[in-house]
Amino acid sequence: MTDDLDLTRRLWWLLEPVHAVLYYAPEAFEEAAALGYATDTRWPSYFAWRSAPLGAAGATLVTATFYSFSPRMVAAQVPSVWSVAEPEKVLGARLRAVDRTLRAILGDGVSRPEVVEVAELARTAAEAASTAGRPLAAANADLPWSDEPHLRLWQAATILREQRGDGHVAALLTAGLDPCESLVSFAATGAAPVEVFASRGWTDQEWGAAQDRLAERGWVDDAGMATERGRAGRQEVERLTDELAAAPWRALGGAVGRLAELTAPMTQAIVKTGLLSRQSTLGIAPRS
Repeated sequence: MTDDLDLTRRLWWLLEPVHAVLYYAPEAFEEAAALGYATDTRWPSYFAWRSAPLGAAGATLVTATFYSFSPRMVAAQVPSVWSVAEPEKVLGARLRAVDRTLRAILGDGVSRPEVVEVAELARTAAEAASTAGRPLAAANADLPWSDEPHLRLWQAATILREQRGDGHVAALLTAGLDPCESLVSFAATGAAPVEVFASRGWTDQEWGAAQDRLAERGWVDDAGMATERGRAGRQEVERLTDELAAAPWRALGGAVGRLAELTAPMTQAIVKTGLLSRQSTLGIAPRS
């Protein structure tokens, strides 16, 4: 079982950059600007790109599904993003952005047989991913599949990462961690500097209050660092997250190794662009 979950986490590391490059690529910002979004920060396009599969969602729904963002930060972007462009137009621009981005990074490699093969393997895994109780995964799974293999791969990666993320929210709720506490408890383990977590919009007062609540539970010490109990709690959250995300990979059987083998060079090419942050609230450090 441990080896099984280790593989689940490795595949997440491999596929997350394939999905996440959308939020950082210059081609994506160009498509966002063409729709009318401000691009001085990544947040207007981020909230539009990621929530568009939900339709014209309001701030309450986006706050609930994204979980770790301050409601105040979400409300600054949603639902105003839909007055700039309707979800259907955002989805079209999102696909164009991914197409342009992956072509810029991989060149002619987007049409190589290996991409066709890995796209079909990833799609098989994505279609085996349960969407019950997983709204972001379900919304992306409802979208039509592209005829282009690199876009099928991106959509499969997106369904799988959102399915994992939805499961991660379930694990956090099981552990009794509210949105701010989920970040504070993770930062306390040294996953990334506290400053990185500030991108989610919580005030110093809200962060401090969450830290106090965790201290009362014995999860952090007076310096805000994770105690043995806090580390064990976070390890259980991550274990349960991996377990809830494992079914799609089990469905691939022996072919899962082939998927990892084929995805690795693409992930490395994306990471080498330097577009992705080297530290994130996900706890993934891009590998060179």
